[in-house]
Amino acid sequence: MMSFAHMHAGSYAACVNQIPEAELAGIADDNRERGQDMAKRFGTSFFASYEELLRQDIHAVIVCSENVRHKELTVMAAEAGKHVMCEKPLAASIEDGRTMITECKKHGVKLQTAFPCRFSPAMAQALQAIGAGQIGKIFAIRGTNHGTCPGGWFTDLSLAGGGAVMDHTVHVADLMRWVMGAEPAEVYAEIGNLMLHKDFDDTATLSIRFDNGVFATLDPSWSRPPSFPFWGDVTMLIVGSDGYIALDLFAQKMDLYSDRTMQCSWEHWGDNIDLGLVKSFVNSVARDLPVEVTGEDGLAAAAVAIAAYESAKRCVPVKVADVGYEPGDRG
Repeated sequence: MMSFAHMHAGSYAACVNQIPEAELAGIADDNRERGQDMAKRFGTSFFASYEELLRQDIHAVIVCSENVRHKELTVMAAEAGKHVMCEKPLAASIEDGRTMITECKKHGVKLQTAFPCRFSPAMAQALQAIGAGQIGKIFAIRGTNHGTCPGGWFTDLSLAGGGAVMDHTVHVADLMRWVMGAEPAEVYAEIGNLMLHKDFDDTATLSIRFDNGVFATLDPSWSRPPSFPFWGDVTMLIVGSDGYIALDLFAQKMDLYSDRTMQCSWEHWGDNIDLGLVKSFVNSVARDLPVEVTGEDGLAAAAVAIAAYESAKRCVPVKVADVGYEPGDRG
């Protein structure tokens, strides 16, 4: 694993250790203390540099660095001949994402974007129902990906490339593309810092028009207060000509009222979608199969967030093509 900066890194490491075909061969982190602590926690070796890790006899890496470093570490791994699973968003700019895809292809390695929501059983059921025509023609989608502000480098624009919009748009934008087989064409966004009033965005509403004529709305805000019983949600309401599908990807929970903490929490008990994601990546590497979630998928979702920032700055709808995303980027 390359960097434990992202909070999902711990979950991915735990998942690797649950897969018989995989071994967590080592952790490299530019934060030595953090890297050593994580290596001890997950029973593996710590490497003082990414270069040293990449010199080992390993097949693949998982990149969980700050967003703006995704390109640097992914290209480094590709040049060393290692397959890559990269944390979302794939990149904070179209140019960086395109470089990552190009370099991985150039060196013959796989690039998978970390979109675990694709591995939710609820999503599988929704796809099956849509494919069977149970809701007819899709007219519109309403989505949310609320959360609590994570703090740290996530609120440092020089490292994150943005705030809540960069962090939380991509998951649901990807799911919308996936269920329709359509590409985002235009984005209108209103973005603010209404929760914490800092110099990063924490609240937003996006309207997205897809190239099949469907329009969608998305709220990716960090609008959950610290006292909220759960970190956030991923929901979609998919409206069709013959019905609708309501999705809540994290509804497998129980209400816990704790006298120890003197507050209520929602404890998740259900499917581990991170495990599904990591298993998929391991399977692709072990059997030399195409990855299920490509770099192109990651770039398309990131383009929605990038277009949203441009739209909010100019106060007009922005075509995704106008921020540099091109048909060739779709793979």
